[in-house]
Amino acid sequence: MTILKTILVHPTYFPSIIQMAAIVQAENIVFEVSGNYQKQSYRNRAYVAHSNGKLLLSIPIKHTGKGGKIKTKEVQIENAFPWQIQHWKSLESAYRTSPYFEYYEDELKPIFFKPATSLLDFNIEVFKLICELMDFDIPFTFTEEYLKTPPQTDLRFLANSKLKKDYKLKPYVQVLGSNYDFIANLSILDLLFNEGTNAVGYLESQILDFTTPTLL
Repeated sequence: MTILKTILVHPTYFPSIIQMAAIVQAENIVFEVSGNYQKQSYRNRAYVAHSNGKLLLSIPIKHTGKGGKIKTKEVQIENAFPWQIQHWKSLESAYRTSPYFEYYEDELKPIFFKPATSLLDFNIEVFKLICELMDFDIPFTFTEEYLKTPPQTDLRFLANSKLKKDYKLKPYVQVLGSNYDFIANLSILDLLFNEGTNAVGYLESQILDFTTPTLL
């Protein structure tokens, strides 16, 4: 297992597997909340397996920043339509037959049926829930200012949903595996529903190479 000291990451919506692998293999986390929000990233989206191969779950947000810019910690969720219920129904459809969906269902479902207004607060609540489901604990803090060159191991680029680098994640059995080839680096939910209590062990076993990252 790679041992990372303190890593700097963006709070994301049900984090990608590679981001969770980095978190599990780190000693401390600092969440970047001081920079400007960037659209079309894992900050408000997650990918899961589905009957068509890959499904995007996206949280709608309100764009109210001056000149199109807004700080990450100021982003508000747009609740004009029931996106949470839609996301939950999509997860039920995709993973109801997976080995561990019922194992986590009762603890996971409530987060999709309670009011959510701040994207940052919601993502942190999601992160805490994921850690609880995995029986995993790690200390975390938040940035107080944006630094282009931070003192921590800078993994903010992992929030880029268009990142093309192949991190060579080990395949695991996916519920739709008979229909499609292994789909790597989906949301951590895919790993949980398919691997269950082995999720942390899987994340610990990944060999991480962040020496030449593709930056945002």
